[in-house]
Amino acid sequence: MKVILPRGYRPSKDEPFMNERQQEYFRRKLKVWRDELLEDYEETRAKLSAADGRAGDPMDTASDETERALELRTRDRERKLIAKIDEALERLADGTYGYCTVTGKQIGLARLEARPTAT
Repeated sequence: MKVILPRGYRPSKDEPFMNERQQEYFRRKLKVWRDELLEDYEETRAKLSAADGRAGDPMDTASDETERALELRTRDRERKLIAKIDEALERLADGTYGYCTVTGKQIGLARLEARPTAT
């Protein structure tokens, strides 16, 4: 059964914690975030593939290398974040999302809103 969320829906403390609507809200939020990160990755890959590495002078070459290294470091962080997003989606599927992995207590909606991958 597909859950339909009203336009502008935000999880509320007034409803049962991690009900179907909240689960669908966070599932969508995580998937959109993941898709954005993958899109950035593809753009970076295309940009790095298109670069021919022939800068004019040594200063330009050094600048290009610095930019490339920074871009790759950013993408590596995002790769790790994608793994955390995938883990959060798995927790949504098995019913443990929104609960602390150590204590089993509710993480809280405000925390999940700020950091949807919170464990």
